[in-house]
Amino acid sequence: MSRIGKKGIPVPNTVKVIRKDRLLKIQGPQGELSIQIPNGIEVSEANNTLVVTRNSDEKNVRALHGTTRSLLANMVKGVTEGFKKELEIEGVGFRAQLKGKTLSLLLGFSHAVDFPIPDGITIQIPTPTQVIVQGSDKAKVGEIASEIRSFFKPEPYKGKGIHYVGETIRRKAGKTVA
Repeated sequence: MSRIGKKGIPVPNTVKVIRKDRLLKIQGPQGELSIQIPNGIEVSEANNTLVVTRNSDEKNVRALHGTTRSLLANMVKGVTEGFKKELEIEGVGFRAQLKGKTLSLLLGFSHAVDFPIPDGITIQIPTPTQVIVQGSDKAKVGEIASEIRSFFKPEPYKGKGIHYVGETIRRKAGKTVA
């Protein structure tokens, strides 16, 4: 049996779990998320704890057991605390600014890169070279942060570009004159 799948998910008092057939909705102070429970997986609630069990030992059901439990745990954490990714912008003249529901990035191109901010995501810019992506859906936060990073990935020679806070960029030596 899955070691991760066996663990129960504690549900705080501020979180409400609503079940309709195979659809599970989780509501909390940060918002509402829903998931379609796959066939062969059952979710039960007892003593403010969600327990994920499986009906059979088929390979695909075993694979979904731990995955479903992890997704539910991330949803509970997302609606209570939320998730965030921090990005840094390095380079001369590189900066970010918010224009309504659009993130505008000046990255040394002949034009500004405009990125529309989707619903459920908030972006903060404490300094012009720092971008914080926040939201209740872990996958969506990571995807948006990855899209912003893809506009100018960090290059290994000067280190210019957009990178995650704490990410190490492997630096290379430039060409040497013989």
